[in-house]
Amino acid sequence: MKIGFVSLGCPKNLVDSEVMLGLAQQAGHTLTSDAADADVLVVNTCSFIESARQESITAILEMAAHKTSGRCQRLIVTGCMAERYREELRNEIPEIDAMLGTSEVPQIVEALEAGAVHALPLLRKGDLTAPLPTYLYDDHTPRTLTTPSHFAYVKIAEGCNYKCAFCIIPRLRGAYRSRPAESILREAHDLAARGVKELLLVSQDTTYFGNDRGERGALARLLRKLNGVEGLEWIRLLYLYPTTITSDTLTAISECDKVCKYIDLPLQHASDAVLERMRRPGTRASYTRLIQKIRSTIPGVTLRTTFIVGFPGETDGEFEELRRFVEAEAFDHVGVFTYSHEEGTSAGRLTDDVPRRVKLQRQRSLMTMQRRMVAAANRRRIGQQVQVLVDGPSPEHPLVLRGRLPGQAPEIDPLVYLSEADPAVCRPGDLIVAEVIAARGYDLVVRPLPGSKTP
Repeated sequence: MKIGFVSLGCPKNLVDSEVMLGLAQQAGHTLTSDAADADVLVVNTCSFIESARQESITAILEMAAHKTSGRCQRLIVTGCMAERYREELRNEIPEIDAMLGTSEVPQIVEALEAGAVHALPLLRKGDLTAPLPTYLYDDHTPRTLTTPSHFAYVKIAEGCNYKCAFCIIPRLRGAYRSRPAESILREAHDLAARGVKELLLVSQDTTYFGNDRGERGALARLLRKLNGVEGLEWIRLLYLYPTTITSDTLTAISECDKVCKYIDLPLQHASDAVLERMRRPGTRASYTRLIQKIRSTIPGVTLRTTFIVGFPGETDGEFEELRRFVEAEAFDHVGVFTYSHEEGTSAGRLTDDVPRRVKLQRQRSLMTMQRRMVAAANRRRIGQQVQVLVDGPSPEHPLVLRGRLPGQAPEIDPLVYLSEADPAVCRPGDLIVAEVIAARGYDLVVRPLPGSKTP
């Protein structure tokens, strides 16, 4: 059969999609990017916040329409929404033929070929009795990459043990469970042999890696082993938790030449009172000390973080604390989300008392300040020589190549645009040295230096 796939949400969800695609291909099915040409359509959903749920519902309904207007025979919904809202989806969208939760990824072939799959108990609103997911792929699992051929995500662990007040993920993904380092290393060798240049390590809390297995210092050891994988050029860590970053991990990042000097550190807030209500460990003072330690251990490090504004009870004064913190720390990349009131979380029992217009005003205020700070920092970079990983033609301007610096992760961070670059010479996956010649807000314009391509 021809299988069409829609993958929504974060890179961790994308890895699940790639595993399901690999299993489908191993079973003899073919893939198609044209939904109208698919015999079976699969939507891998996200359910983290309200906007993600709305995007998932829209995608499901769009794919359901192909059952009447196209050749589609079956519609399968997978991922977090299937885990969280199985009964509601079944009742509201009868076009769905099968649903797979986050622990039922290996059953995708059965869902493609057989009757409706509803193996796990329905996870109803507030139901804490359904079993937690336990699935985690390994290096023997078939996987079809959907990213550009020069970079790939590797999920080194699944689940989360924290109880952040705003987050439903532990309920949807289960307890934290690390993959064996040997399995990750074998997958890295395989990906490098397939031409992958950049490896992005992901999990719900990447710096907790190995702790659940009683393996102290496991992440630092993993980084040093991955640093020796022939063919890899960049190794990037995403989703680092502020209380699980250890000195040996920071030292490994600093000393391993292939590990990007890039720290993705979701802090969520800087007011001690808000952090306490969020059930986040740490304080503004401890965060400041951590940032100072990171910058002293890893000179030239790029710092990325995310914050939530409008959490229940957030006052103007508490928001101003956050604003002053962002200004003082001068992060390289900042993302700001408005609080989403989620049932099944402890914050969901609080009153969502910050009006939406105030949430949006605070989001705009923070991002406006960040934009000014980044624009000024980028102007100071003009004339510098930088290393660039070429990603390929820009979707907006096909004749213009775009790429990324070591301090820029795909999809979430700004870009660099290559001026006077020959597409026949600068191919996707090439590492080049370039000079920064202009700054345009968040983005940079660079000119490749003659003969600067890495062999």
